[in-house]
Amino acid sequence: MKVLITGATGLVGSEIVKLCHKEKIAVNYLTTSKDKIENQSNYQGFYWNPNKGEIDESCLEGVTKIINLVGASVSKPWTSSHKKAIIESRVNSANLLLKTLKENENQITQIVSASAIGVYPDSLTNLYHEDYTGKAADNFLGEVVNLWETAVDQFEQEGLEVCKVRIGLVLSDKGGALEPLQKVINNYIGSPLGSGKQWQSWIHIEDLARIFIFAIQKNIDGIINGVAPNPVTNKRLTYIIAKKLHKPIIMPKVPKLVLNTVLGERSALVLSSQLVSNSKLDALGFIYYYSYVGPALEDLL
Repeated sequence: MKVLITGATGLVGSEIVKLCHKEKIAVNYLTTSKDKIENQSNYQGFYWNPNKGEIDESCLEGVTKIINLVGASVSKPWTSSHKKAIIESRVNSANLLLKTLKENENQITQIVSASAIGVYPDSLTNLYHEDYTGKAADNFLGEVVNLWETAVDQFEQEGLEVCKVRIGLVLSDKGGALEPLQKVINNYIGSPLGSGKQWQSWIHIEDLARIFIFAIQKNIDGIINGVAPNPVTNKRLTYIIAKKLHKPIIMPKVPKLVLNTVLGERSALVLSSQLVSNSKLDALGFIYYYSYVGPALEDLL
């Protein structure tokens, strides 16, 4: 098998590439940086620029599956220009891929695309399954995911199976959400955010990479919640990290008003509560390496 990966050099993409090589899956990848292009037998890079509609069409040669991860970071300040980049990086890249498939002979049968649980509305009580059909979250994240998934759904026009992995809070020792939490707790300034009651549906980076490989190997379609079986509250997560780092929590909770003032719209990243089910992955027989946040943090910290 050979897969084409967008976002292959990012946090999640790097882990997926590593696992692909372990599973003897060859990788073609698209990059906007010519300096990152490599040419190995099982790892070949190709240049593209979605904003300009440029792509090396030879990236499709021998490929049967696409893993789509590309997208500007949502953790940077949401200026009007960056909000535009967040949306366009996801929509333009999907549109360019689809156009390339339409204009070139190929053997691609499936696309597995990243998405986000930020599409689910903020709630302390609702348990969100993949079959949720209600309104998306009434904020910028909800808008982004709606546009992102709509762009990816277009691949069904070409007869592809479309799988969307709605990713939760990614725990990794190489970046992501854990790094800033670890930093503030190490400096004795960590504390629960807002009420601390908001649900954090998390996933270990290794399990997340395995979910993507599982999806292409099992030819899964539809939505998958890329989360571990046992979500925790923000307060619980903060205290477990502090315990693993042997640091006390000596600061009071950070008030919601302060977070809204400092972060603006981005406060939704830390204040929104999404209690998300992994029932579909369970039903499909996926086996987690890290089902509980304690062992996951033990591995990473």
